[in-house]
Amino acid sequence: MDPAVALVEAYLQVNGYFTVAEYPVIEAPRRGPPRAATDIDIMAFRFPHAGHEVAAKARTASGTAFFAKDPALGCPRGQADMIVGEVKEGQARFNPSARDPLVLATALSRFGCCTVDEAAPLVRSLLGRGQAVTGAGHLVRMVAFGSKDGDGGVPVSRRVLMDDVLRFLDSYLSDHWETLRHAQLKHPALALLALVQKAKSGRAPDR
Repeated sequence: MDPAVALVEAYLQVNGYFTVAEYPVIEAPRRGPPRAATDIDIMAFRFPHAGHEVAAKARTASGTAFFAKDPALGCPRGQADMIVGEVKEGQARFNPSARDPLVLATALSRFGCCTVDEAAPLVRSLLGRGQAVTGAGHLVRMVAFGSKDGDGGVPVSRRVLMDDVLRFLDSYLSDHWETLRHAQLKHPALALLALVQKAKSGRAPDR
């Protein structure tokens, strides 16, 4: 997996999203063999009340569980959220292939967020405004991730800088390190950042 995509995937998972990275879109022409049209860097879905306790006893003074998602991501309140994401090491923008209406319609319908008949009008709204609401009521957003802001010629719902991604993950690990240092983090990007946190804290993993 591309390291930048891996980093964004870890970021979205910590923010409560289920993710699929490097989602392939295959073309099956009438003549000739099927071929890969492109892949979507990241597709992610978050339920409206997603959130978690870092540990079973991690509760606020009122006794309720609390998790602060990153404001830079712009998660909607009380609404399911689906992200179609493009990840760049440079400017945060979408490639032409990733904003192809047929590619997007295929990816959305195959992912199951809408029917084939609903896909085309949904994509028109998505490309026109950067976001759209499906017939089922959940939000679909085009979100571009990159090291610097950029204008790719198509509206997006959000542009999230990789500096924000790193800042949030570093704060998440630092704030909850006394709990997370006991966990075996399997995601490669998050595990690498945890190793950095161990080095900064001067702590060795308990055995």
